Amino acid sequence: MENRNRCPVVDFDHNSQEHSADPVASYRKVRQNERVAWTEAHGGYWVLTDYESVFEAARDDETFSSARTEYGGEGLSVVIPKTPMHFHIPIELDPPEFRKYRKIVNPITAPAAVERMKALVDRHTAGFIDSVIEDGRCDLTSVIAVPSIVTVDWLGLDLADWKRYSHAHHQALAGIPGSDDYKHAMEVEFPYLGERMRETIRARRENPTDDIISYLVQQEVDGRRLDDFEMYSIVDLLLAGGVGTTASLVSQALVWLAEHPSVRQRLIDDPGLMDHAVEEFLRYFSPTQALARTVTKDVEFQGCPMHKGDRVLLSWSSANRDEKLFDNPDEIDIDRWPNRHTAFGIGVHRCAGSHLGRYMSKTLISQILERMPDYEVDFSALERYPHQGTNMGWQRIPATYTPGPRVLTDYTLY
Repeated sequence: MENRNRCPVVDFDHNSQEHSADPVASYRKVRQNERVAWTEAHGGYWVLTDYESVFEAARDDETFSSARTEYGGEGLSVVIPKTPMHFHIPIELDPPEFRKYRKIVNPITAPAAVERMKALVDRHTAGFIDSVIEDGRCDLTSVIAVPSIVTVDWLGLDLADWKRYSHAHHQALAGIPGSDDYKHAMEVEFPYLGERMRETIRARRENPTDDIISYLVQQEVDGRRLDDFEMYSIVDLLLAGGVGTTASLVSQALVWLAEHPSVRQRLIDDPGLMDHAVEEFLRYFSPTQALARTVTKDVEFQGCPMHKGDRVLLSWSSANRDEKLFDNPDEIDIDRWPNRHTAFGIGVHRCAGSHLGRYMSKTLISQILERMPDYEVDFSALERYPHQGTNMGWQRIPATYTPGPRVLTDYTLY
């Protein structure tokens, strides 16, 4: 990248192991000193850490573009560094093109659509808990995988592949680039799963059913049906969003509740508190830590000289800890309300799946508290996601609890 004057410059890399060891402190250091700063990591990028800056940039699509460009290399535009993934629609589009596709997605993720999905979410959650409830011990992440199978089922993909979809997308955003698991996901799993998705799309064009892919193949943009490229781009994005963020949030919430039994007991005694609790978990844990944009023109932003092609990281998680907006931001208060968190993003690109994510999170936490109320976590054996630049969470949560009975007699765990 061309050498230009930057101000201020900080030693920061949200992909580093140092950052992953304590992302909250890493962002706090920038937020309390510079708010907006340039780092030379990964070819150079700006990091926005306070609520005001993140809010302003996220709502200015003309200056801070989500579109895939040559700047920052090849790959998914909304992460730094870019990940070698298929083009995603509509997250990698800017208005007005963005709105044409978001109009298609909105009806299948709106509150009314989620209402129709509740039975599906409830059933998978009960079935996953059934698979471990009689044992009295499990890795809670095996239960928290529910959003992955719900998403695969909802889309209409083969349920037998749900673990492979989950693992591949987890590696793409939370794995360590260059590791054996990461390379296997990129070189083996994604090509295989991509072809499986294309096969399903072709099949639904010929014989639509009642799943989401069948809905999508019948939709139009600019007076024509979505083509295969567009179809894949939308389905792959819906899949990526569904298999990662909710599991990230729930994993962190369950570990925190194990550390704070008095709050856990409040939620058990009064389930009506769960809605506000989930919003606070979203603020505090911010499962999607940050997403990226690209500057479209030379501009001064918050006193910093940004240039066309500069990459910019918008930290939702840091904005959610901004002391200027939130009282005691480093503490969880399940009574906090209103809660103006940025966990689902801001502006036109705000997460379309927010309603479904909320319901899945609430259902998972609620059913675990109802059926495993005395669960205890082995804190010495916890394992975090190895890379927490985009998604945070626990990939291993060993727990014990009082065994209980199954509730379903006709559920098959794939």
